[in-house]
Amino acid sequence: MEIIGNGFIAQNLATIAHRHPCATVVAAGVSSTGVRAPEEFAREEALVHEITDRCHRAGRLVVYLSTASHAIYGTTEVALDERADVKPQSPYGRQKLKLERAIAESGARWLSLRLSHAVGRWQRSHQLLPSLVGQVRSGTVQLHRGAHRDLVDVADVVQAIDGLLAQGVQEEIVNIASGVPQPIATVVRGIEQRMGVAPRHEVIDTAPTLTRVSIAKLCGLLPPMRSVSEPDYLDRILDRYTSAY
Repeated sequence: MEIIGNGFIAQNLATIAHRHPCATVVAAGVSSTGVRAPEEFAREEALVHEITDRCHRAGRLVVYLSTASHAIYGTTEVALDERADVKPQSPYGRQKLKLERAIAESGARWLSLRLSHAVGRWQRSHQLLPSLVGQVRSGTVQLHRGAHRDLVDVADVVQAIDGLLAQGVQEEIVNIASGVPQPIATVVRGIEQRMGVAPRHEVIDTAPTLTRVSIAKLCGLLPPMRSVSEPDYLDRILDRYTSAY
């Protein structure tokens, strides 16, 4: 496996790289939903076009890591699947959807994976779970009222990618998520319990965000992935990673 990028997901994927020599995983580019700079999007687009052109010529499979977050799906009443007619409202979401379509039309073999909020080893301090742990440790946590995030263990992301590639899945878009958006307030309480502290909460009034995505396709292709939607999944994540941060 050729891995483009050096972020925490790319680092975790290195453990299965030897199993998939004909795949190129694009785990690089714009990673923050707050990015607005056209030049950053242009650099990402140029990178993706260069990779897909090269893979097309070499007969390699392009695996594009997209997003299953609010950026593409928005606030949902029901769990949306990969066939939903989405209309992203942010530049980041529009960029991800644009690149998904460009890869599908490139002539290269492809697989687009929409990841929710992955957590796990080697995350940077500004990312969601390490940031929340850091805030709890500092004594003050900022909570956006009504905010939810679908958390998925990066180990499960790696397992899903490994399984999909082993089965030869291609020309598909697949959500990799838990399918269960968690209130951020619940996540923070779980961190506090494990750290044994009671920080001050600053509640910020914003529009509630709750994005539900369907993982029916993922579980149909890989039945063991049903474990990510079990009731104790958040507890398992927090037990595994809170102390690591």
